[in-house]
Amino acid sequence: MPLHFEVVTLFPELVRQHLRFGVVGRALERGLAWVGTVDPRDFTHDVHRTVDDRPYGGGPGMVMKPGPLAAALEAARARAPAGVPVVYLSAQGRPFGQGTAARLSASPGAVLLAGRYEGVDQRLVEAAVDEEWSIGDYVLSGGELPALVVIDAAVRLLPGALGDEASAAQESFAEGLLDWPHYTRPETWQGRAVPAVLAGGNHAAIARWRLKEALGRTWRRRPELIERRGLSEEERGLLEEYCAEASLAPPRRV
Repeated sequence: MPLHFEVVTLFPELVRQHLRFGVVGRALERGLAWVGTVDPRDFTHDVHRTVDDRPYGGGPGMVMKPGPLAAALEAARARAPAGVPVVYLSAQGRPFGQGTAARLSASPGAVLLAGRYEGVDQRLVEAAVDEEWSIGDYVLSGGELPALVVIDAAVRLLPGALGDEASAAQESFAEGLLDWPHYTRPETWQGRAVPAVLAGGNHAAIARWRLKEALGRTWRRRPELIERRGLSEEERGLLEEYCAEASLAPPRRV
């Protein structure tokens, strides 16, 4: 059974256009995943197809009405596999990360609610939403881009989605670390040479270098990942070596 997503969105064409390209597009063509869209405007009952109204209590912007959204979610759930969660993409949600993407990839799928304007009526969230996810600490114009991020992150983990099955296992965050640097031909470009170890053919030395660089890059850019993940004795030794070479303070031992 393919990984099945239904996206409830006011801009279904925005979602469908993105899904034509790259890894996700090929996965859809191969039948590894399925993405449908449901437009809440199709469940309105006035000539203007109204899906929003002014917020109670005053303030700027508009709020999406619960009625059309509830009907759209019901239609989406009817097409999705039984029991899949309804996920609202919002800045108030819990952070969406690689672990969540992996769990989603191994599941039947999800119904993704893409909000707009100032958000959706809280009563709809309480009545019909199972989870709220955020892709970062910033505000976007709508939930379509976060929904596409979620779909992309999950679909590319499906067996057969990538050309090389090892790619997903070796990417940033797969082991709780950022990725190591990558190089390709030519061996020298604008006076900058590929690290000699990568051209030497010693696979054990290459693996050691890659792990050390991943640890060092993570410590430089996202030290909280190291602190949260922890280090084996081998990894700690490699990170201390990296820090000594780069004149950085290594993580303290606890």
